[in-house]
Amino acid sequence: MSASKTVVVAGGAGFLGSHLCRRLLADGHGVVCVDNLSTGGPENVDDLTACDRFRFVHADVVESVDIHGEVAAVCHLASPASPLAYLARPVETLLAGSAGTLHTLELAREKGARYLLASTSEVYGDPRIHPQPEHYWGHVNPIGPRSVYDEAKRFAEALTTAYRRTHGVDTVIARIFNTYGPGIRADDGRIVPTFVRQAVDGAPITVHGDGSQTRSLCYVDDTVEGLVRLLRSAHHGPVNIGNPRELSVRRIAETIREVTGSRSPIASLPRMADDPEIRCPDISLAAEILDWKPSTSLEQGLRVTVDHVLRAKHPHDGSGVTRTGGDRIRPSERRRNAPAGC
Repeated sequence: MSASKTVVVAGGAGFLGSHLCRRLLADGHGVVCVDNLSTGGPENVDDLTACDRFRFVHADVVESVDIHGEVAAVCHLASPASPLAYLARPVETLLAGSAGTLHTLELAREKGARYLLASTSEVYGDPRIHPQPEHYWGHVNPIGPRSVYDEAKRFAEALTTAYRRTHGVDTVIARIFNTYGPGIRADDGRIVPTFVRQAVDGAPITVHGDGSQTRSLCYVDDTVEGLVRLLRSAHHGPVNIGNPRELSVRRIAETIREVTGSRSPIASLPRMADDPEIRCPDISLAAEILDWKPSTSLEQGLRVTVDHVLRAKHPHDGSGVTRTGGDRIRPSERRRNAPAGC
């Protein structure tokens, strides 16, 4: 895929989508960001609007998507992604995975473009195979509260595969595991932003159940690197993109408490329905075909994420902000620098 070609990113004003837009611009691509701003925010891409290779289109891919000009690739990331968001918008989530996938696939078909579907580790449900390889079919409750997200993505994978087989669309599926980093909303509802917000506020860090359930957290720069390599490959997927370092939820809470210097206690809440007991990717395929693996440690990624949260709470403190433990953090420039050449 030529660096000068235009890429459409549906859901490009969301957390992961905005990071992908920024990376594609830095690599020299033109980017058309399509978003209805239901869970994304214009502040995520405000700094990109000055770039003449960036265009924002306020539209809902569930309704339709019409982009003028040549398009080299279409990336479908448009969907509520956190439990709070998709549980609050169950029908919209199902439509993003069905109608939204259909319309973005039709755009790729019309333009003769490469198509990347951002699927999820949630297609594995509460897995019975560990770690989870791409050939595992999953263990999902099709009528549980989380099914609106799980089944939307499973349908999206099936539709994407059908378009490749039936219409010859050049498609690839990425199964993304838990991703975190600067720019993720403090009220997002996923464990990293929730625990960070609670820790810096000195509030109890709320762990569901005893915290023995496991998660694998991938820093956003590493996830984006995997997606870009996959987009530029000839592989059809699915391919797991995630960090194989598996930690208990309680250990993640303790690590965030250490990084923030917080004295917040860890409190227990009831387990959520269909909450997966284990979650860890087998990334052998990504390592083989993409020469990819995460390079950012959890501690490194959390420091940048905490820095961003603290600067958002204290935007006028130019000399740095104070952790709850008393240390000063210098403002990070990693998140909001406009890409070179814009």
